[in-house]
Amino acid sequence: MMMLKFIAKEIQFLKTTGDAPALSPPAVYYSDLLTQPSKEFKIFARRTADTCASQKRFTTAAIQIDPAASEETIDKANEVFHACFHSVLEEDKGIWECLDPFTAIFVFWDYKTADQGEKRLGLLNEKISQALNAKLIMGTIAFPFHYFPVEEMAGCALKALDHAAFFGPGHAVEFDGLSLNISGDRLFQLNNIDAAITEYEKGLSIAPGDINLLNSLGVAFGVDACLDKAMEYFEKARNINPEEVMVIHNLGLIHQINDKHDSALAYLKKAHGINPDVFEIELLLGHLLFKEKKFDPAMTHLDAAIRLKPESGTAFRIKGQILLEREDVPGAAAQFNQAVKRNPNDAAALSGYAWAMALQKRNLSIALSFAKKSLGLDPENEQYRHYLEEIQNIHDHIEETNESADPADCSGCHSNKAKILCSP
Repeated sequence: MMMLKFIAKEIQFLKTTGDAPALSPPAVYYSDLLTQPSKEFKIFARRTADTCASQKRFTTAAIQIDPAASEETIDKANEVFHACFHSVLEEDKGIWECLDPFTAIFVFWDYKTADQGEKRLGLLNEKISQALNAKLIMGTIAFPFHYFPVEEMAGCALKALDHAAFFGPGHAVEFDGLSLNISGDRLFQLNNIDAAITEYEKGLSIAPGDINLLNSLGVAFGVDACLDKAMEYFEKARNINPEEVMVIHNLGLIHQINDKHDSALAYLKKAHGINPDVFEIELLLGHLLFKEKKFDPAMTHLDAAIRLKPESGTAFRIKGQILLEREDVPGAAAQFNQAVKRNPNDAAALSGYAWAMALQKRNLSIALSFAKKSLGLDPENEQYRHYLEEIQNIHDHIEETNESADPADCSGCHSNKAKILCSP
């Protein structure tokens, strides 16, 4: 599988909207159990698939107590789960399994309407919450659900639990397209791009007009180097909301990858006009304008990127490259220094800093080590190799000059002062 290589980790496709709420991802993704199932989840999934195959309707839910609950609460959670399940669910009309000390998954059937199923869920939630004196996180799915088979219900409940966990204790979520976007994002994070694409496509089968799913699918195809497919989904997303900056940015990045720099700049400028406070947009604009040798506007956008994300080294590195082009070598060295401090493995910053030091004939040993490291990080880069050779020549020449400058008759001098006096 071919993967796109970007010039910096910060120059990537955008996956979140400009006005996305600041939600905290869960510490543990229970949907990971679908690829690395525990013994408990395997047992539950098998029993559910066998038992519910003949049921016309049933509800599956995953429930978790607040992970920040006291140790005493966590210690009795499993016992409370079992007691509450027994009190609400009849033995032959429900199945449950504890997944860990504070999480359980269950399924129940034998109800006639969706309202009855929801009331039973609410009663379980209330009983467990009161018995533990703790808020719960819950993810649920009621069968039948679109075209999804019985065998996927347990996994869907885990995905809904991950979805609910973004909102924190006290929240319950019914499985939907966003649940699949979140599970797709998790697979994307784990670099399982094909599986992520499958999740996003499932999500679009539920919510075909969801701009986040369309954008996520475009991003996955883009990273997978399927640029035509990526463009197709970004365009679909743009047709729904022409002002969505993440989509406009991503379209610009596709054009930049395809060497259509004028089109890329037009998209990025439009995105900047809608929201001038998105780091990735300012950084990519600065990079594109630098490549076009439009240094003044490039510096403006790079300064904005630094303001928005001062811990990033990439904007400092591009500023260093611009200042080298302008022959402001000390200024370039200062910017490369900031870039290397923030990312010691930025090969371009290391090479640029080494060259700036060499041009000033300063710290040549350090310059040589940085040049060697940059080439080690990217052995195919001819410019890094050229800089290393030039720096080695400068270093060796100065060493030879220093050696030949030592007068032969200083061998008898016994002090630094004498050596200085004997120098020609």
